[in-house]
Amino acid sequence: VRLVESGGGLVQPGGSLRLSCAASGITFSTYAMSWYRQAPGQEHELVATITSVGTNYADSVKGRFNISRDNARNTVYLQMDSLKPENTAVYYCSARDYITKYMYWGQGTQVTVSS
Repeated sequence: VRLVESGGGLVQPGGSLRLSCAASGITFSTYAMSWYRQAPGQEHELVATITSVGTNYADSVKGRFNISRDNARNTVYLQMDSLKPENTAVYYCSARDYITKYMYWGQGTQVTVSS
């Protein structure tokens, strides 16, 4: 199983980034897909989740971030708009099996919001 994130980088406050996570080795449509993040010295934080029935977001990103998935491409996306310096973190993709609840993780992609 592989989850490969891409799209991170350096962006100015107010800017946008689109993260992608390509999955292989799983039946993608049977997994809930999430984005987590971890800032230096802080715990992992759930940012957004997408399942077959809908999406959920952390309060801090509602209205600015959008999670979507393309089951044909085995890919989940995180569109991040109006970025703030406090959004700086390593962003991780995860896949959770609907039935077993087992989770897989990607290696993470760094997002830095700074002027």
